[in-house]
Amino acid sequence: MNPYAGLVSRLRAAWLAGRTRPMEYRASQLEALGRFLDEKKKSIMDALAADLHKPCFEVEVSEVILCKNELNHALSNLSSWMKDEHVDRNLVTQLDTAFIRKDPYGVVLIIGPWNYPVQLILVPLIGAIAAGNCVIIKPSEVSSCVEKLIAEILPSYLDKDCFAVVTGGVKETTELLENRFDYIFFTGNSSVGRIIMAAAAKHLTPVTLELGGKNPCYVAEDCDLQNVANRVAWGRFFNAGQTCIAPDYVLCSQETREKLLPALHHAITEFYGANPQESPDFARIVSDKQFQRLQALMDGGRVAIGGQTDEKERYIAPTVLVDVSLSAPIMQEEIFGPILPIVTVANVEEAIDFINARERPLAVYAFSSNKKVLNQVLKQTSSGGFGGNDTIMHMTLITLPFGGIGESGLGMYHGKFSFDTFSHHRTCLLRYTGLEKLNELRYPPYTQRNLGLLSSTFEIKRKGSCTLL
Repeated sequence: MNPYAGLVSRLRAAWLAGRTRPMEYRASQLEALGRFLDEKKKSIMDALAADLHKPCFEVEVSEVILCKNELNHALSNLSSWMKDEHVDRNLVTQLDTAFIRKDPYGVVLIIGPWNYPVQLILVPLIGAIAAGNCVIIKPSEVSSCVEKLIAEILPSYLDKDCFAVVTGGVKETTELLENRFDYIFFTGNSSVGRIIMAAAAKHLTPVTLELGGKNPCYVAEDCDLQNVANRVAWGRFFNAGQTCIAPDYVLCSQETREKLLPALHHAITEFYGANPQESPDFARIVSDKQFQRLQALMDGGRVAIGGQTDEKERYIAPTVLVDVSLSAPIMQEEIFGPILPIVTVANVEEAIDFINARERPLAVYAFSSNKKVLNQVLKQTSSGGFGGNDTIMHMTLITLPFGGIGESGLGMYHGKFSFDTFSHHRTCLLRYTGLEKLNELRYPPYTQRNLGLLSSTFEIKRKGSCTLL
C-alpha cells in the first residue's frame, strides 16, 4: 500500500464534496496564508539564514514581498477571475449561451526547490488555492530549516482536509508521484523534471515544469559599462548566484571585456566590500555537495576576479572567469552559484549564433543603448523571458507570465497566469430548446440544399486582408 494513498484520497474526497469551490472559502484560505507570512516573518528569516545565510534584505525582496504581492493581487481579482468568460457565437447559436468556465483541476501536487524555498512553494500555492484546488506541497529537503518550518507551522493556518505538507527526499517524492494527481507543478532542474513528467504520464496528469538553464547576457560596446556591471553583478550574485534566472554567462567583444572587468570588480567591492566573506549581504552555498560541484566548475577558466573559497562556511567569493573553455563543464551545465564566465564574440550576430546553438534558456539578457540591437537579440533568439538592459527584474511583474520553453520548462505562472494554470478552462454551451426546424438542417437524410444553408450559418469570413510589405 502506498504510504500517501490515504492522504490523496482524503483530499480528493474534500474536493469532490465541493469544499474548495466557493469564492469565500478560497479567499479565507488566501487570507490565512497572508497571516502566516505576517506572523511567522521572523521565523522565515531565521530559517533562510540557517539554510542559505540569506540576508534579511534579500529574504524581504525575493521571498516575502513577492509572495504578498501575489496574494494581494489574487484577493483583489479573485471574483473577476472566477467569472464565466462569455464568447462570440455563430448564427446557429445566437439564441444559446456559450462560455468558458474556470474549473479547479482537483488535487494538485506542488514540488518546490531549495533556492527560494518559500517563494517557489507559496506563489504556485496561491494560484492553486485561488483556482479552487486541494493541494499537497512537497518542500525541498535540501533547505531543511525551511522544510521544517513549512511542515510544522503552515498546516495550522490552512484547512487540513484540503491542504497538506509532505516532507522527505527522493524516496518520499517517488512514492508520492506513484499516486494519481490532477495536476503537478514542479520547480527544479531538467533531469528531475524528466522524472516528474514520466511519472505524470502514467496517469495522463498535466504538468507545469519550471526549470532553468544557461541564461546568456550579451553586452554591446555602446553601453555605460559601470551600469551594466552593477546590474549584472546584482543579478548574478544575489542569493550567491543560486537563482534560476541569473545571468549564467556574458557574451561580449574582447575590447568590451577589458573595460567590463574593472567595472565588475568595482561593483563587487561596492556591494560586498574588499572581503565579501565578511559582508552580511552575501549568502552561502546551500550544501556541501553544491559547494564541491561549484568549486570544480571553476577549473573551466582563468579567475579574473574573486575565486576564494571556504569549505567550512560553504563560501565561494563572487567570481568572474575569462578564457573559458567552451567544452568545460561550466559551459555545459547551469552554474547556479556566484561564478560568472565571460565569453568573447566578435559582434551581436556571433552572440546570437552562440545562443541559438544551445538549448533555449529561461532568460536571455541584452545590454545596449541602441534599441535596434536589443530588438535584434529579442527577435532572433528564443527563451522563456527576455530582459533588456537589466537582469532578473522581469520576474517581479505579476502582469507578465513566468516560465520556460523546451529544456528550460513547460507552462507559466504568476498573477492571473497562476490562476489560469491551475484552472481547467471548460467549454460550455447551453442551447435553446425550441426552433427544432432549424436543427433539422444538420440531421439525415443529408441534402445539398441543407449543406449550403448550414454552411452559411457556420461560416466565418475574414474581416480584412494582410499585406506583406
